[in-house]
Amino acid sequence: MNPLLVLGLIALALAVLAYTKQIYPHRIAVVLGLFPAVISVGLILGPQWTPWVIGFDAALLGLLLADLVTVPPRKWFDAQRELGRIASLQKPHPVKLTIGNRSRRPMQIWVRDDVPEGCHANPEEFGLRLPPRSRSSVHYELEALRRGAFQMEAVYLRVKSRLGFWRRYLSFPAENALNVYPDMRQLREYSLLARTDRLSLVGMRRVRRIGQDNEFERLRDYTLDDNYKHIDWRSTARRGKLTVKDFQVNQSQRVLFLVDCGRMMTNTAQGISLLDHALNAMLMLSYVALNKGDSVGLLCFADEIQRFVPPQGGMNQMNQLLHASFDRFPHLVESRYDQAFLYLNSRCRKRSLVILITNVIDEVNSHQVGSYLIRLVGRHLPLGVLLRDHSMFDAASVQPGDDRSLFQAAAANEIIAWRRGVLADMERQGVLALDVFPEQMTAPLVNRYLEIKARHLL
Repeated sequence: MNPLLVLGLIALALAVLAYTKQIYPHRIAVVLGLFPAVISVGLILGPQWTPWVIGFDAALLGLLLADLVTVPPRKWFDAQRELGRIASLQKPHPVKLTIGNRSRRPMQIWVRDDVPEGCHANPEEFGLRLPPRSRSSVHYELEALRRGAFQMEAVYLRVKSRLGFWRRYLSFPAENALNVYPDMRQLREYSLLARTDRLSLVGMRRVRRIGQDNEFERLRDYTLDDNYKHIDWRSTARRGKLTVKDFQVNQSQRVLFLVDCGRMMTNTAQGISLLDHALNAMLMLSYVALNKGDSVGLLCFADEIQRFVPPQGGMNQMNQLLHASFDRFPHLVESRYDQAFLYLNSRCRKRSLVILITNVIDEVNSHQVGSYLIRLVGRHLPLGVLLRDHSMFDAASVQPGDDRSLFQAAAANEIIAWRRGVLADMERQGVLALDVFPEQMTAPLVNRYLEIKARHLL
């Protein structure tokens, strides 16, 4: 028989197995399959070796076919997945996989989940040995590297034949929806620290109020920053420790975020985009403002208006902000600041704290940002949050070692000086400005809001 024809038939048989049964030869079987080719060299020595070669080939083929019969069928297994539907960006999300062995013999299996693109599983694969008629559960942590709605459709198993010459890949339907939102755990951490008066641990400072509102809010322990005139002496005597009165600040004010989703926000910092950092900070400040009785709104824009949430009060507004922001992504388009501010003027006529979160990298977009924010002065209180680029600031601070690094440092310092000039020009014309690194934005932004409230600027 023609050797090429034999090889073709074997390849066809393996292809049919792979396509119909998802059965593939293991590396051991491939290595054994090379032995007949090596032994066939003996035919050069003389025809008397032909029976031995044919016998060896037949024995090897019979061994592989016999082991092929022992590959476990699909009906011997089942798989299920359990996970929460809502996850936070770059935060571990627990997932539970339950695998069942319905057969009467122990099974060695390998388990891998259907991890969506943009997510990472730790660990990625499990090796299990299941006793007969038993079930076992494994746990892993899923970390999402981007926001959005994901669909997990199957759990994948890999099993082997008795001698290990064959591997079979099985998939079991397990449909689960996973919505990845901006970092929400920071809200719980803030609530806990606020109740225990430890907000300084996350960079938020107590701001001394200028003037005083008259509506009593609560009693709390005295701190060094408090005015001694606010000490409640009766409560102090009863509790045995200095106690002061807290008064409510002005409420029912408006905070409106304008979040740029264009090309300025496509850079990354600490593995996520500038837009992700902006949304995390936006949600944190929204939570603080809603707790203080203010109304919060959101406007996402790029080359067009993408999403608008009208300013409203109450903690139910957090759900609206979460659903409006979790599937927003930066696009490589030029942002239309004119459309965004025109939309703002038509939808928000009451005086508000307007917080624009964006970036400036050239004179064109810096002129647009500055001019539109300056136009809001008087009617609203504008606050421009400009995000820094790590690569530029690192290049400016490095010690030059050659001509190339010297020129890079000089260019970076020139850009930084220009940037500071843009900020100074906006502040001279009544625009509040904040220049921060993306991952360090949350605490300074909340502090600036508390300062605005304390100074009654809004």
